[in-house]
Amino acid sequence: MADALSLLRQYNIQKKTIIDDDDQIIFDQFSFPKGVKTNYLIYKTGKDGVAKDYYSLESLLFLLRNVTLSYPLYVQKAVAWKIPVVRLPDRRGVLSYLNGDVDTSASVDKSAPLELGIKRTAAPATSTKRAAQSEAEISAKKQKLEEQEERMRQDKERIAAKLDAPEQTEVITDKIRALSDGLSAEKIAAIKAMRLAKKRATIKSADDDLDRPAPPQQQDERMFLAADVDVTRDIVTRERTHRTRVTILRSSGKTFGNVLSILSSVKAREEGGRKPFAAQSENDVGKGKRSAVPSSYSRYDQERFRTSEETEGFSIDTMGTYHGMSLQTVTEKAAKVQQKAAGQLGVMTANSKPSRPTTDGMNATRPNHPQKKGRDSRMPIVVVPAAPTSLINLFNVKDLLQDFRFVPAEEKKRAGVKRESEVLIQRKKDSGTVPYRIVDNPTKLSQPEWDRVVAVFVQGPAWQFKGWPWLAADGSPVDIFAKVKAFHLKYEHSKKDSNVQKWNVHVLEVSQTKRHLDRASILKFWEVIDKFLSKNFPQLRY
Repeated sequence: MADALSLLRQYNIQKKTIIDDDDQIIFDQFSFPKGVKTNYLIYKTGKDGVAKDYYSLESLLFLLRNVTLSYPLYVQKAVAWKIPVVRLPDRRGVLSYLNGDVDTSASVDKSAPLELGIKRTAAPATSTKRAAQSEAEISAKKQKLEEQEERMRQDKERIAAKLDAPEQTEVITDKIRALSDGLSAEKIAAIKAMRLAKKRATIKSADDDLDRPAPPQQQDERMFLAADVDVTRDIVTRERTHRTRVTILRSSGKTFGNVLSILSSVKAREEGGRKPFAAQSENDVGKGKRSAVPSSYSRYDQERFRTSEETEGFSIDTMGTYHGMSLQTVTEKAAKVQQKAAGQLGVMTANSKPSRPTTDGMNATRPNHPQKKGRDSRMPIVVVPAAPTSLINLFNVKDLLQDFRFVPAEEKKRAGVKRESEVLIQRKKDSGTVPYRIVDNPTKLSQPEWDRVVAVFVQGPAWQFKGWPWLAADGSPVDIFAKVKAFHLKYEHSKKDSNVQKWNVHVLEVSQTKRHLDRASILKFWEVIDKFLSKNFPQLRY
C-alpha cells in the first residue's frame, strides 16, 4: 500500500483528480487526514541536534495548487488558510520531485515511519461529484432553476388564460356609435352579427378547439410545449442571420464578360477550327488590322489568338499548357513538332504548281528584313543540391515547392521515380501560374541563365559552390549570398551545420512526422522569394 507522498507524486504526474473533502484528502480508493506527515524533510531539520520534522500532506498539496503564485503571495494565502508553508529553500526541490523532473530527492527520508491510508468503500460517482462542487456553483444552479420555473409558470398562466377565455357569440352594442343617419348603431351591430355567424359557419375557429377538453395525448403535448418555451426563447435570442437567398445570388468582384468569348471559341472548335488565311479581306491584310489586346492577362481571353494574323500564320496552340511536364519533356515535344512541320512543308513545296499563286510567292516578292532576336526568358532559376543525402533534391523538390508536402528522397527512389536532369514546377498564385526552373548542376548554365538564378538551397559544405561565379579567392561563397537568396532545409530537432551558422542563409525547418506543418514552412520560402525578387529581380516573372 503506497504512502501519502508517493500517491501525491503519482497523481500529480498523471494529472489525476485529488479531492479535498473537509478534513480528508482522497485519492480514489484511499484517503488520508490533512495533517498526516509525509517523509519529506523540512529544511534545516535533522541536523545540528535539531529533531527531524516533515511536511504535512496538506502543505504539499496546497503548494501544488498555488504554484503559479509568487512566494510572498503564496505565504500570505497559506497563512490566511492556516496551512503550514513550504520553506523557500525547499520549494524548488519539492516541485521537481512532485512533478517527476527527478526520480528521487535527498530530502526524502526512507527510514521515516509512514502512515498508510484508509481504504474507502466504493461510492456512487454522483456523490463524489456533488462533494467536489462548491457552494457557489450549487447556489448559481438553484437560482437558474428558479428563474426557469418562474418563466414556465408565467407561460402556463398565459396559455391557461387563453384556453379559459369565453367565445364571443354576441355583439356588444354599447361601444358602437352611428356613423351617419343611414348607418345607425343597430345596423352596424346587425352587420357584425351576420359576419360572426358566417365566420362560424364557414371557418373552423381555433378557439373552439381550445375551449373543448382535449384528449390525454394532446394535453401531454401542450404541457411539453409549455415547458419547451423557455429553451426555445434562449435559442432564438442567440440566432444570427448569416446568409439569405438574396445575398447568395449576389456576386462580389466577379464579372461574366468573358462568357461570350468562351462560347465563341467552343462554337468555332465544333465547326472545324480556325478560318483559312485566304478568307480574310485584302483590306485587312494591307492595313494590318488586329484585335485590341486587353491591358491585363486573362486565361479566358486566349481566343483572340485563333486568327492567322495574330499567330503570323504559325501553328501555335494557344490553349495548350506545360503544367506537370519536365523541361526535358517540353523540349523533346517541341523538336518533334518542328520535324513534323518541316516534313509537311517539304511535301507542300513538292506538290505545289508554278501557275497557282501561293502565299510563299507573295512573301518572295517582299524585301528581306533582318531576323529579330528572340526574347529573353523571364523564368527564375532555383539551384538545389545534387547530393543524395540532402533533404531536398530533384527527386522531391516538386512535391515540396509545388504541392507543399515533404517526401523524403529515399521514399521516392523506392517508389521507382526516375531522376530528371531538370524540373519545371508551377507556382499557383491568385494572379495566375508562374513557372520556376529547378536545376542541380549549375556549371552547365550560360551567362544569360546565370542572370536568372535567384535562389539556392545550401547543404553545408563549401565545395557545393565549386565552379560558381562570384566565388571569393579563398573559395568562400559569401559574395554569392549577396546576389542569390540562400536557403537551408533541415529537420526541426536536428543540429544546424557550422557553415550555415556563419553564412547569410534563411533556415527552413520541417518535421519528420507532422506533415500538416509542411505548408507553413514552404509558404515562408515563397514569401522570402517574392520580397527578394521584387527588390533585386523586377524583370523576372514572380
